[in-house]
Amino acid sequence: MTEPAAGGPAPVRILVCDDHVVVRAGLLALLDSAPGIEVVGEAGTGEEALALAARLAPDVVLMDLQLGAGIDGVETTRRLTTGAPTTGTATTGALTTGTGRAPHVLVLTTYDTDADITRAIEAGATGYLLKAERPEELFAAIHAAAEGRTALSGPVAGRVMANLRRPRPALTDRERDILAQLATGLGNRDIARALFISEATVKTHLRRIYDKLGVDTRAGAVAVAKEQRLLP
Repeated sequence: MTEPAAGGPAPVRILVCDDHVVVRAGLLALLDSAPGIEVVGEAGTGEEALALAARLAPDVVLMDLQLGAGIDGVETTRRLTTGAPTTGTATTGALTTGTGRAPHVLVLTTYDTDADITRAIEAGATGYLLKAERPEELFAAIHAAAEGRTALSGPVAGRVMANLRRPRPALTDRERDILAQLATGLGNRDIARALFISEATVKTHLRRIYDKLGVDTRAGAVAVAKEQRLLP
């Protein structure tokens, strides 16, 4: 890391969270050469990232989405950005930086599906970068995130804009009913009971909902529905 000039701005304090040890080591080596950036910690799980963030108060958390066992990057992002307390440790205070606010989260991942992007942004991520980006782009995004400015990879920005321009999907009343039940966390059997229809009918409607929303998971459907205000 390049030391700041005397009287210059303090370096951006960053915590790296990625479950792959080799990837994490590569990021640490790369960031060590970055001007105005100081890595204060590394985590291999979401739970570890929460505990370290509470103790180290980083300005930015560099977050992977897929973290293996335990909570994923999206849920970790939500807890970090909302100041949710760390669970399972002795720490009970809100997660804040030295400035008294929650850290910004910059997602760094290989996944660029609409559902992943939507879930991360809805969870409070300040930026969303792909691991294929050039180092200079990553460094610039870290500094932008530290200032609360949005940083998106080119392909991600393109997908976001395309989604904003895309007409809202035309869901039937029954599909909206099922989507609303899905958002409450109910399984297919409970949805069927609540709406007085068969479980097979629920599955049929879900397939149509997935097709219309361009997703392939329940979480993705709920995330897109919230983004496009399809839920009551």
